[in-house]
Amino acid sequence: MNKVRVAVNGYGVIGKRVADAVALQEDMALAGVADVVHDYRLQVAAQREFPIHAATAEARESMRAAGLPVAGDLADLLAHADVVVDCTPKKVAAVNKGVYDAAGVKSIFHGGESHALTGHSFVAQENYATAIGRTSTRVVSCNTTSIVRTLGALRTAGLLKRARGTLIRRASDPWEAHAEGIINTLVPEKTIPSHQGPDARTVIPDLDVVTIAVKAPHNSSHLHTWWVELTRPATRDEVLAAFRAAPRIAFVRSSDGLVALNSTVELMADLGRPRGDLWEVALWEDVLSVDGDQVYYTYQVFNQAIVIPETIDAIRALSGIEADPLVSMARTDSSLGLRRDFIRDRVPVRR
Repeated sequence: MNKVRVAVNGYGVIGKRVADAVALQEDMALAGVADVVHDYRLQVAAQREFPIHAATAEARESMRAAGLPVAGDLADLLAHADVVVDCTPKKVAAVNKGVYDAAGVKSIFHGGESHALTGHSFVAQENYATAIGRTSTRVVSCNTTSIVRTLGALRTAGLLKRARGTLIRRASDPWEAHAEGIINTLVPEKTIPSHQGPDARTVIPDLDVVTIAVKAPHNSSHLHTWWVELTRPATRDEVLAAFRAAPRIAFVRSSDGLVALNSTVELMADLGRPRGDLWEVALWEDVLSVDGDQVYYTYQVFNQAIVIPETIDAIRALSGIEADPLVSMARTDSSLGLRRDFIRDRVPVRR
């Protein structure tokens, strides 16, 4: 099998997870990772024997001084790659795109960048086919990914008319909690709708969706609460069936003791998930309520990991090695160990 050679530029929260996921795929090979730092993250990458490259000339010297085995620079990495996944900080990637284009390497960006950068925004279950063979795409943000997965599920079932959601966002990533965050307050976003609703329409243009966002003093993940008007009166079982039929949505229940964001995070650790990652949308089955043509539900978005499966599928789409989105998603989900129900699925716990 000819494997797609994948470079990862930026080895932070998302980049290290992308690198690990690429290494699990039978049809991909990790060409290497690039960064500008030499801290514990890159030291771990060296222990993993990932080829390490310096993204800048200045970084090369500091990396070598720190004892990192530098295989080359970014140009060297791109010369051995078919696709590059840019995981650099917000707005840095926009500058990098010209470098990737000049090197003739296909590129994937993430939700911190604008839709205009690539002209295509990606969620596998909705628009995989339109990404096949493109030179670049943008995997939408964690919150937008969850919106497209859940509202897309209702839309596919013919149930979605319009949706209104409130997003309670974490204040910082856990590893940055010492440097930023908020305490003893809530910070509403300055505009309504918040950007996630319009961003979801870059994937599903006809969505009737409005989002309101609030930043809260925690860093475990995000919480969404939704009111959705259906196209017709429906039963609770019909709505649950629509979510069950969709990929990358998994049920949790407060009756199982999963009563808050932290308990679900703890469950991921108990299940042996690497870094405690939650790749699925965790939807509370016993909270979901239906009243005629109105449905109300709540779910959790683990911002550090939810976009990883989408990124792997985007690699397959851009490279053209798999035309069928269902086949790609099945391969990705199997390699990572995604579930449909965290408690009811009797899947062996990872050791």
